[in-house]
Amino acid sequence: MKIKLLFLFPTLLGLSNAFAVDVAPVEDQIASAVLAAPKERRAAATVLGYNAKGEMLTLRKGTNEMVCLADDPAVKGLSVACYHKDLEPFMARGRELAAQYKGNDRHEQRWKEVDEGKVKMPREPRMLYVLTGSSFDSAKGEMVDSYLRWVVYTPYATPESTGLTTTSGTAPWLMYPGKAGAHIMISPAKEKK
Repeated sequence: MKIKLLFLFPTLLGLSNAFAVDVAPVEDQIASAVLAAPKERRAAATVLGYNAKGEMLTLRKGTNEMVCLADDPAVKGLSVACYHKDLEPFMARGRELAAQYKGNDRHEQRWKEVDEGKVKMPREPRMLYVLTGSSFDSAKGEMVDSYLRWVVYTPYATPESTGLTTTSGTAPWLMYPGKAGAHIMISPAKEKK
């Protein structure tokens, strides 16, 4: 169950636009977010989620290496993610830059900041798990129509250093080769209904 909130934002003309944002209860945000992580990593993971104003905050402080993100109520669809805590500076900077840059411009800016030493990025591989679905069933504690994909961040990796293809649609494949944000995409085939 989600709670409807009404936000007013001034436009450039000084008028107001109202729109509703669904923010799930904290317990549902935590329960759904950790589903992206491997089962044995869930109970001790840190969980970042959203308050009634749609602002990100720590919902639960964890004790292991995992950071999980609850579904962003301002973005259409249902998506949660978990990643190694060493990726948090890189991920946090990406969230900050999202307000200023779109698409590849955001990536390029973040990679530049990693190259310049302004944003910390581990040089060894680190995992990211992304789980999407059509809804979260809080009574069962499960994602409906779930789809899990894996991402292995391998900064500056290339096809030559990994032996991977850069052709999307194959599994696995290397995305953004040679860049600070290079990563191996592992997207299993979706089940046909």
